[in-house]
Amino acid sequence: MSASVPAGDSLADRPVIGERSASELARLLEHPAIWRGRSAARAEALPTGHAALDDCLPGKGWPRTGLIEILVTRFGVGELYLLLPLLAALTRRPAARWCVWIAPPLEPYAPALAAQGVTLERVLVVRAPEPLWAFEQTLGSGASDIALAWAARGPRIREIRRLQLAAERGKTLGVLFRPQRAIRESSPAVLRMAVEPKPAGVRLTLLKSRGGARGSVELEWTAGWPAAGS
Repeated sequence: MSASVPAGDSLADRPVIGERSASELARLLEHPAIWRGRSAARAEALPTGHAALDDCLPGKGWPRTGLIEILVTRFGVGELYLLLPLLAALTRRPAARWCVWIAPPLEPYAPALAAQGVTLERVLVVRAPEPLWAFEQTLGSGASDIALAWAARGPRIREIRRLQLAAERGKTLGVLFRPQRAIRESSPAVLRMAVEPKPAGVRLTLLKSRGGARGSVELEWTAGWPAAGS
């Protein structure tokens, strides 16, 4: 049985549906919001400053945009030291945007930050009655390279989803510190890890990593960095 071709309409003039669909699908899969497991779309990454951690993360570093969650046994066990190389690199960039701290549990110690290379003029500390609301507004504003927030309670999954979408909209990296009891909760964050203090550093357990490895890695702080929890 043969199919007829309308007059003036040759098969050679028609688009090849299979090839067009494949091309459109390839472009779609390059979008940073699409997750393809270990073959995830390429996305910009920021070196962590810790080679062992870079080896475990997709793109060999922190995601450039999106929300990450760091779960701790208690605030102040070394979670901030983990980010100091990143904070220093971002605040020293020629076109650096803000580095915003939302409701930190302890007052940031400016001399220690400066000693680690953080440009204090780009750091903004925000105290707000609704920290998660302030965090969402900061992430979506497009005025910050990175925003850090501490949440002793919650948030609910729909609030985390809003934070993730705001970070993507503002092309910002959001870091949400939460108690480790949230470890079994699901989350739309692009990266989740648990931090446990060690005598000279921390043990990190990767709980969720789009395209990266899972498992644990131990980091030791360099000379001059305080011990975790001190």
